[in-house]
Amino acid sequence: MTAPLSLERLRSDVAEVLAEEPGSFADDENLIDLGLDSIRLMSLATRWREAGYQAGYLDLAKEPTVTAWWNLLEGKR
Repeated sequence: MTAPLSLERLRSDVAEVLAEEPGSFADDENLIDLGLDSIRLMSLATRWREAGYQAGYLDLAKEPTVTAWWNLLEGKR
């Protein structure tokens, strides 16, 4: 079973796919500028769907920041 999504886990998941430390980027930083690509974005969307959140790739791609994703995912739970 996948652990429930928290803001901390979201940051950790993003950091993992970017091969960065969770505190090495700001929540409002554009993740595309940090090297996030479509494959990694799809991987995150899949991970979070498995945790019960319904945001898809296009929803996440519209505003690629931790803050925007957390607000989006909390609203779609």
